[in-house]
Order: sequence, then C-alpha cells, then structure tokens
Amino acid sequence: MDVGATRVDRGRLPMWAAGVLALVSVAILAFSIWGEWTSRQAEVRNAETDLGNLAHSLTQHVEDTFELADSLLRGVVAALETDDGKPGAITRLQTILKARKPNLGRIRGIFAYGENGDWLATTEDVTLTNYNNADRDYFAHHRVSADRSLLIGRPVQSRAGGQWVITLSRRWNHADGRFGGVVLATIDVAYFAQFYRQFAVGRQGTISLMSRDGAVLADNAEPDAQTVGRPILEAIPYHPASGTLHFRRLGETSDRIGFYQHAQRYPFLILVTRTEAEVLAEWKRDALIRLTVLVCLVALVIAIGIFLAKQLLQRQQLAAALAAKEENFRLLAEGSSDIVTRIELDECIGYVSPSTMRVLGWHPSQLLGKRALSGVHPLDRPQLQEILDQLRRGAVDEARATYRMRRRDKSEIWVEATIRATRQPDGALDGFVAVTRDVTQQKTLQGRLETLAIEDGLTGLANRRRFDERLLEEWGRAYRDKTSLALLMIDIDHFKAFNDAYGHPAGDECLHTVAGILADEAQRSSDLAARYGGEEFAILLPNTDAGGCARLGERIRRALHEARIVHDHNPAGIVTASIGGAVCRPGFERSAGPASLIEAADRALYAAKDAGRDRLIMAGEVVDLPAGKAPATVPA
Repeated sequence: MDVGATRVDRGRLPMWAAGVLALVSVAILAFSIWGEWTSRQAEVRNAETDLGNLAHSLTQHVEDTFELADSLLRGVVAALETDDGKPGAITRLQTILKARKPNLGRIRGIFAYGENGDWLATTEDVTLTNYNNADRDYFAHHRVSADRSLLIGRPVQSRAGGQWVITLSRRWNHADGRFGGVVLATIDVAYFAQFYRQFAVGRQGTISLMSRDGAVLADNAEPDAQTVGRPILEAIPYHPASGTLHFRRLGETSDRIGFYQHAQRYPFLILVTRTEAEVLAEWKRDALIRLTVLVCLVALVIAIGIFLAKQLLQRQQLAAALAAKEENFRLLAEGSSDIVTRIELDECIGYVSPSTMRVLGWHPSQLLGKRALSGVHPLDRPQLQEILDQLRRGAVDEARATYRMRRRDKSEIWVEATIRATRQPDGALDGFVAVTRDVTQQKTLQGRLETLAIEDGLTGLANRRRFDERLLEEWGRAYRDKTSLALLMIDIDHFKAFNDAYGHPAGDECLHTVAGILADEAQRSSDLAARYGGEEFAILLPNTDAGGCARLGERIRRALHEARIVHDHNPAGIVTASIGGAVCRPGFERSAGPASLIEAADRALYAAKDAGRDRLIMAGEVVDLPAGKAPATVPA
C-alpha cells in the first residue's frame, strides 16, 4: 500500500471540500435566483390571468349593454319607418319614448332626429325646438352613408343634460329610401366609470372601454374633457382577438401589464391594466425575506464544510448506486416494447413477445396456439377478419387497425396494430406479423377533444360550431332531397335581469334546465338542439314543415311554464322564452342560403320580443304589436 499517496489524497480532502462547498454555494444561489425569477414570472402570469378574466367579464357586460341599446334603436327605427308620413306619427313615438324612460336602466336616453338634424322625439324632458344635432359626427356619418348598421361614436357632451355620453346610432329612411334621419341612444360615461371602480385593479390600475381606433370611450376615472376620447395605446392589436400587453405609458416609471379583449359583436375592446410595480410589490417584499434567510443558510453551509468533506466518500458511493439503478432502468426501458405477434396461416398465434404480459396481463406461453382474434372485442372482429382476408388475397401487403382487446382481468383497452403479410422466397404466403401497441390513453383524449369541439360545456347541448356545421349539412341534404328545413330560435326573456337578481350560478342552472327541456322536446335523432350564444338557443329540424315547427316551439314554451323557474323580474313571474321560427325548402328557393334561414328565424324572434315576449312567432305571420305600434308582417 502506498502510504504517501494515501496521505497526499487525504491532504487534498480540505481543498476538495472547499471546492465542493463553493460549487454547492453557487448552485444554491443560482437555484434560489432562478426560483425567485420563476416566482416573479408566476406573479406576472397570475396577474395576466386575473386581468384576462376581468376583461372577458367586462366585455360581456358592455356587449349586453350595447345589445340592449341596439334593441331599443331597432324598435324606434321600425316605428319611424312604419309610420313615416302618417298623421300623428311623431306624437305617438314621443308618447312611446316617454313611457319607456323609467325602464331604460343603464341607457341614458333615446333620441329621434329628422333629416335636417331637428329633434323629433326623445325620452328627455326638453323643448325639442331648441336643439339641432346636424353638426354631430354621427349625424354626418349617417347622412352620407347608406349603411344601416349600428354606429358607436366617440363620447360627446349631451346637449340635453351636459354630461359626457357614449353615442350609439342608426339611420332611418323614408319609404322611398331617402335619408330620413337618425335614431340615437346614449349611455353615460360616468355609468361605466362608476361600474369599473368596483373592481380591484390596484391604486394605479386602469379599466378602459375603447373604440377600435384607440379612443377611450370610458374608464374607471372621472370623465372630463382631458381624459375622454384620448388614445392609450400607440397601436391597437387586432389579432388575436384577446391577449396580454406590456407597455409603459407616457410619464410613468413602471411598465404596465395589460390584457385586451375585443368584442365579438360590436367594434370595441376592453383594456385592463395594472402597473408592474403594484403587481410585484408583495413578491419583492417576500423575495427580500427569502434571500436574507438564504444568506444565513449559506453561511451555515460554510460553517459545516468539514462535515461535508467527510460525506464525500459516502456521496460517491451513493452516486455509484444511483448509476447502477439508472443502468437497470435503461435495460428495463429497452425491454419495454410493443407486442410482436406471429400469426400462422390458420390464424393461431405461433409466437408472441414478452411485452404481452405488461400490456394484456397474459404470459406468452398462455397465448401460444390460441386464436389470434379470440381476445378482440366481438364488434371489432369483422374489421380484423377483413384485413386478414385482404392480406391473404394479396389485395394489400400491410394494413393498420385500431380496435378493442380484452385483458386478463376482463378490462378492455384500445390498441393499434400494424399487420403485415410474410411470404416465402417463392412468394407463397406463410403467415402474418402484427405489431400492437396500447393506445387507450390517446383514444380517451381523442374522444374528449372531439366532445369538447362540438359540445357546449355548460348545457351539454351542441355548441355554435357544431350547429353551423350541421346547418350546412342539413341545408345540402334538404336541397338534394327537395325537403323542408325548419329552425327555431329561442331566447330567454329578461335573462340579464335574472342573472343580476339571482347571480350567475343561478343563471347557469337556469340555462342548464332550459337546455334539458330543449333536449327532451327535440326527440328525433336528426333534430339538433344547440346553444347559439349566451341565453339564446336554436333547434334545427330537418324535414319539418311550418306546422311541425310551430307545434314543437309551442311545446317548448309550455314546458318552460311547467318548469316554474321563479323570475320576479319577468312579467310572468317565471322564466319564459321568446321563440322565432322559420321554414324553407332549399331545393325550391334557389336564391336563399343557410344564413337566410337564420335571419328569418331571428327576425321572427325579435318580433316575438316586440309583441310582448313569452310567445312563438313564425316567419311570415302577421304580428299584433303592443299599443302604439301598427301590426306588422314578419318577413319569411
């Protein structure tokens, strides 16, 4: 034994211990810094998630508000165009607007202007002859543009009350198509500001309702001439429709974390931001504490360095043991392969690899001589038999199949097999080789993904995507077969008021109950009940005439009554629905398309709402509107 060499090695132990100690200390510091950075990133991601959830909710709130205003505007436009030129038309309209003022809710006011900007009627208590709005941007836009869609304008100061308001307007025409004037709805900027201040986004956080050209329509600050209408972002992101932003506003020293969400139905977006300093304030405090503790621990590690040196040999032994375990694991991993099976010409198993024990629970010796298809699910056997027959005939040399197999414990798994014919040198078939692997997990995930792609998560009905696909399919089928295609559009009456009164969990339960009623009533396998969006549902009825469509709609309406879901904010006292139906025959209506069927049912739905709700109206019916409105025919 070389004692001198041993002493030299022992003499180097303190140096080795110091080196190991230094490496450990550096590793601890590096890991801690990495951990703190990861924690910081997690704080940022959590803030982004919270801001995103808030932006999604606020976007829905604004869309509901604008939809309410747009619905009122449509009604006034319809009244003006229906009564255009009739004696007393403006007086009747003024009476209707005055009567609706107590029920406007978050809508500030409704205004009707003539072609010269003169005030015709309004919900406000003002002298109409004192005002003219021909100089407003929205009036100039509608006067020169034939576009009849909703226009969301920049905030202006109301001439009736002096407050800052967001304008939503539509054009109305004379009977000959000439510009008749503008119908305007206003929403107080202060309403949104007060509403947004309810949400905790930090002392310096912002919630902004913006038009798509970047102008601020409202935010959580008090509205004034310096803040309303100003841009926040240098460029508005349009794709994707929602996402995170990191930017710094002029005059601020801290970056901002923001999340934007574009509306689907209207040209606006919600931007919610918090300063990075506020988001990370708590993390910075905790990180300082953790780093202080870390320094103390590193000092303790240094103090026990001698002990670590003594542990060096033991660590080497442990490392060797770990290496041996890793080698064993590697060998096991290499031995874990797919099942390889040799199938003889009589379709019995001539060889099977050991991995069958892991996959199926059978020892290879227990399967030799057994029929190759004996463990296959009975419903899948014809598929595999056909593959073997094709291979036997020489139609194909290789085939792949996915099917179910029975394990030894009687459970079933999904497997994927590649089967190939083997031949002798002279070309004669001498059997088959199958390579089989367990794909149960992939099959389960595939099934879940397919379900998620076509099913609404809340109601269990088909989602909008599935509805659109089926509509195109059934339209094509009806076109080819010269049959009729019917559609029911169902909208829960005053559902926003239900949510506000009873809370969103109760609203979700209401939607689930309504979905159950629709699923029960749409009994044919060809019928499709779907959640069209929000509280609106649709039922697609192939090969159904107007009578059948109306009967189903009436059954749904009665079933809702029988459900007796309490709704104190609905005139009926229970949850009811407005239903619009439409029927077409694509093979005989060459100019129509799937969109025209939806549009006809949608118009019938709005007619049902205007006629008092809780009713079914079919496209093409004459509708008796409430007092103050003339009877109208819903276009088919």
